[in-house]
Amino acid sequence: MQRRVNTLSSPLQIANYRKFWLARFSAMLAGTGMVVIIGYQLYDVARSEYGMSITQASFQLGLLGFVQFLPVFLLTPVAGVVADRIDRRKVAGMAALLDVLVALGLGITTELEVHSLPVLYAFAMLHGIVRVFIGPAMGAIAPNTVPASLIPRAIGFNSIAMQTGMIVGPAAYGFLFAADRALPYWSTALFQVIAALSIMSINNLPEVHRDARKAHPVRQIIDGFQFVWRERFLLGCITLDLFAVLLGGATALMPVFARDILHVGPEGLGWMRAAAAAGAATVALWLSFRPLERNVGVKMLLAVGAYGAMTVAFGVSKIFAVSLLCLALLGAADMISVFIRSSLVQLRTPDDVRGRVSAISGLAISASNELGEMQSGIAAALLGATGAVVFGGAGAIVITLIWAWIFPEIREARTFSARWEQET
Repeated sequence: MQRRVNTLSSPLQIANYRKFWLARFSAMLAGTGMVVIIGYQLYDVARSEYGMSITQASFQLGLLGFVQFLPVFLLTPVAGVVADRIDRRKVAGMAALLDVLVALGLGITTELEVHSLPVLYAFAMLHGIVRVFIGPAMGAIAPNTVPASLIPRAIGFNSIAMQTGMIVGPAAYGFLFAADRALPYWSTALFQVIAALSIMSINNLPEVHRDARKAHPVRQIIDGFQFVWRERFLLGCITLDLFAVLLGGATALMPVFARDILHVGPEGLGWMRAAAAAGAATVALWLSFRPLERNVGVKMLLAVGAYGAMTVAFGVSKIFAVSLLCLALLGAADMISVFIRSSLVQLRTPDDVRGRVSAISGLAISASNELGEMQSGIAAALLGATGAVVFGGAGAIVITLIWAWIFPEIREARTFSARWEQET
């Protein structure tokens, strides 16, 4: 067995990892595509059915972000403990099947033309609950499917699965929505079934740690947060991503740009979302073969700064092709930050707390995304969509400079070594 492990050069040579990759791709395609369509449908309903102005409808998108974040905030600690106490395959598989029910509900209400903002908000919240549990469980499974030497490459391939899903999902769903408004939701149901079957077919995973079952759940939650707090580099990376994306995220306002600024409709919205993912996927492909090893801290700071700069450029652009280029570069920069943070979580976290740490990292990501959407909606109501995006991008640059100062562990980090060895 050891000889066989030593001959492996790619995670894709391992059957369990291929199943995981398919599940990751299917779940990301389904989830991302559905979120994009919910946002566009909600904005369109607010404008056409409720007669709201652009500013008022933009604020509704902010509320949508808050509605999706609320279950993440309340349930993420619980989801992390569940992922460490129960078979992670079952947790991820059942969550994917629950999302099938959410998608079917959205498809039925859309077919029946139930054009109601409360209905869309309710299903968005249910989808948020599902995401809380599927994220930590699936994220904690990945390191168990490959030997430690292949984890950096696996992280790159994981990112390819995620970013490819984020490319195909929004782009395809935009066209599907234009053809038949319920079709994206039927597609989500199908892909989540594939994800559930794939993840539950993985075999020979380590058993749940006995100590995890004996420990009190509240104690386990505290232990997870304490672990992140002690790892200063990990803490700095997670909080940098949290605040930079919270301010700089332009995702929530893309329906505004697609419908009323760039005038490209739902098809254009799909291409806009896909452009950012395409840039990220290109970098992820490179990192899967040439993972970062040196000067990781400085590279992450530069990447987050570039993310903010490209956000500003997107905000001021009035040309669709230029906007797509800005989003592609934005996605590429964000992928570097994601890679470093993911590597830290996977390589520096013991398996018995990996579910909880993955949940905390996921909470930061969701907070930056969903609360960022709320922030963008409120800022758009005050500054307009363009002003909100430009302000947020500039804020992300400022946050990067502040974090480089208050977290010297980040800028001085050279490698992913256990004690973050620093060169003198």
